[in-house]
Amino acid sequence: MSLNIIFMGTPEFSVPTLRSLIDAGHKIRAVYTQPPRPGGRRGLDLQKSPVHQAAELLGLPVFTPVNFKDPDERQRFRDLDADVAVVVAYGLLLPEAILSGTRLGCYNGHASLLPRWRGAAPIQRAIMAGDKKTGMMVMKMDKGLDTGPVALRREVEIGDTMTAGELHDRLMLVGAKAMAEAMNKLEHDELPLTAQPSEGVLYAAKIDKGETRIDFGKPAVDVHNHIRGLSPFPGAWFEAEIAGRLERIKVLGSELAEGNGASGHVLTDDLVIACASGAVRLTKLQKAGGKPLAAADFLRGTPIAPGTVLASEQA
Repeated sequence: MSLNIIFMGTPEFSVPTLRSLIDAGHKIRAVYTQPPRPGGRRGLDLQKSPVHQAAELLGLPVFTPVNFKDPDERQRFRDLDADVAVVVAYGLLLPEAILSGTRLGCYNGHASLLPRWRGAAPIQRAIMAGDKKTGMMVMKMDKGLDTGPVALRREVEIGDTMTAGELHDRLMLVGAKAMAEAMNKLEHDELPLTAQPSEGVLYAAKIDKGETRIDFGKPAVDVHNHIRGLSPFPGAWFEAEIAGRLERIKVLGSELAEGNGASGHVLTDDLVIACASGAVRLTKLQKAGGKPLAAADFLRGTPIAPGTVLASEQA
């Protein structure tokens, strides 16, 4: 036996789950993903999503509706006659007509320990908040935002220097395995559902570019969590006057360090920066238009001497 599945996802994070379902022997009736977006160096080329590209390589039919308001689009979904829809980082809110458009409903792979960090950016928010663990949850979707009952939970530890990119890659693989396991249980009518608790709800709002600037006026641990929570994308940044020019520099890695001083002052020649309390060492940096570099390599081309002030006031 196997399930007839509609898969719905868009970024690279979703691709291993699509492949895991196929490897588990399920039949993918169709793949839904976000429409191609402008990309390329000039933004003139339409680029298909990672899920779109993977689905085509696998020979699967792909649909890219802008939304599901069109009755014909909803009917096409129902006509696929699927047992279940699997949703992983699709990027569209699903109306009731889609949630109920398969025999067994829609199951979502969400990258947090619900009800903590419902919403768009659970990986970044968990690290920025200093969480010590997170995980992947398979939940049955309802009309709320990540409010449905939980079917399966897998915890993942967050290391003290782990970045959002590293956690993303770990959860991507954990989630793929978890969804395959959940669908196997569902196929055999052995998948339990447990309502989410009403306490501990937090929302992971989409990262706004206005919050990406580093504020060295905060405690070192908060600065460190901010940097790693935004690495590699969109990247936390500061400004400093270098060779008579104000430069914006992205920080992609950091660690807690010993040191005290006025917030934002460079304390050592290996980029230990004073914060409101304690200090951080910047370990990976990137100039606008440049490549990410380890701090030692970065400093060879862009010296930042002790005593330099890294601007931390909010723009």
